[in-house]
Amino acid sequence: MTGLARKSFVLPGALALLALMHLPVAADISLPPESDAAARGLAIVEEMDRRDSGWGDAKADMRMILTNAAGDTSERELHLMMLEVTEANEGDWSLMTFDKPRDIQGTALLTHAHVGKPDDQWLYLPAVKRVKRISSSNKAGPFVGSEFAFEDLAAQEVGKYTYSWVKDEPCGALTCHVVERVPAYEGSGYTKQLVWIDTTDYLMRKTDYYDRKGALLKTLAFDGYAMYLGRIWRPGELEMVNHENGKKTRLVWKEYEFGTGLTENDFSTASLERAR
Repeated sequence: MTGLARKSFVLPGALALLALMHLPVAADISLPPESDAAARGLAIVEEMDRRDSGWGDAKADMRMILTNAAGDTSERELHLMMLEVTEANEGDWSLMTFDKPRDIQGTALLTHAHVGKPDDQWLYLPAVKRVKRISSSNKAGPFVGSEFAFEDLAAQEVGKYTYSWVKDEPCGALTCHVVERVPAYEGSGYTKQLVWIDTTDYLMRKTDYYDRKGALLKTLAFDGYAMYLGRIWRPGELEMVNHENGKKTRLVWKEYEFGTGLTENDFSTASLERAR
């Protein structure tokens, strides 16, 4: 496959400094007028996407903390591999694998995101030693008992939605653009999503998900952002709250590594069984 980013950012000493000196610097953004809500919303999201490009490949460890309506919790440990894909109409690839506890160890989700057609997703179930393809009709379902749906775990490529700017408003100590995005792909469990993107660094701060009846179903909050490679921001924690059943799922990131040498061979269906 062509168009896959293979650039490594792990460079020693002066070479690393030199590389960072040549990274693009964010400029002041001139957005379309508020009267053109569609163009303004698209421009905001495109700027967010532009600032999050050029990272190549990455690995991370994380904890998944499940909390039920009564407040009882359980934890899982997993690791994630990601590959940036720059080919037109394609999205980034990811492979998420559970390490603990034993009853879920080895379970893995492989995702190839697309634009203009349904994402490809495969789930490996070690208990039956079988790779299961996730159909478009099942992507709205919960991922291994969490409050994240399968579609939530795919790369949120710009072309997968239509957009409309709603307003600017305070979000904590910052100001955020509030943008409505409507899934343009088949099988979504959502009629729309509202996203809060800060006006300073163009980072996602919150997402509200509305179900097929148009009611608020879930809210995803992003927290603990840290900068890597001198310009790439990543959150330290994600929390998805389900307003319908009172449950929530937290993803707490332990460590990010970039430029690890991952290639498309690490994201094949054959790689699912050896992901452990």
